[in-house]
Amino acid sequence: MGTLRVWRGLPGGWLRGLGLCAPLGGAGFSSETRPTGPAVEQPFPGRLRTETLGREELVDALRAAVVDREGPLLTLNKPQGLPVTGKPGELTLLSVLPQLSQSLGLRERELQVVRAPEKEASGLVLLSSCPQTASHLQKFFSHSRRAQRPTATYCAVTYGIPAPREGKISVALKLECLNGINLAVPVESPSRKDTQKGIKKTISHFHVMATGHGCALVQLQPLTVFPNQLQVHMVLQLCPLLGDHTYAVRMGTVLGQRILLPAESTKPQRQVPRPTCLLPPWLCLLRLGGSCLDF
Repeated sequence: MGTLRVWRGLPGGWLRGLGLCAPLGGAGFSSETRPTGPAVEQPFPGRLRTETLGREELVDALRAAVVDREGPLLTLNKPQGLPVTGKPGELTLLSVLPQLSQSLGLRERELQVVRAPEKEASGLVLLSSCPQTASHLQKFFSHSRRAQRPTATYCAVTYGIPAPREGKISVALKLECLNGINLAVPVESPSRKDTQKGIKKTISHFHVMATGHGCALVQLQPLTVFPNQLQVHMVLQLCPLLGDHTYAVRMGTVLGQRILLPAESTKPQRQVPRPTCLLPPWLCLLRLGGSCLDF
């Protein structure tokens, strides 16, 4: 099976799939960062509220969010807040796939989910209209995880320059309900009993590729899978991802020095852009296979 390489844009970014490039706003999901400070009525800026959408509206939005089609494979940009699965009757990605397949002219070939971000993350969903192709790709991901081989390489723009410029981040994380949303929270020195309570050791490699204007282009390779793992890992380095409205607030400053604030005492808010931060919104690169995609 050949190599599939896709640019993947996440919160506040651009999307590029096999040569295509489109801003997130063009898909009906705004990613614009405004210096409005804490949001009161909407504590999670940019998050899709499915209760305000009808089924046809969601299908139309997802069709507009298609990034690329090649053979049986299709990629689209899923907004934050849209669940992939759910209870019967709930509006989810899976529940509208039959209608989406028809609206894209696939007729009898219904799309299947190969890989998708969880509900509280945005990013590319990889779909396939061929069951055999979907099965091969799912086995690839499964084998790679068991062998602890990275299946994805991300390139993110960070506010701040990590020091050291290369290394491994290893931290235990758990999901905790804050303001009605499950967020990833670091756990110090977890015991064996803790691992049975949903606490997982997470590992990511990072490498600074370029710097400028107080920002850095960082290559990230997660070796584990956990919701919002990379966002939390970079906040722990005191270099939050540009466009991260959820976890960046956990970094504060005292007398010009960056400090880490307790996750339980912070609420997500719009990330205020800095005038010296002139780089484009953060991007990420999803690589399946062994070859690299040059910048």
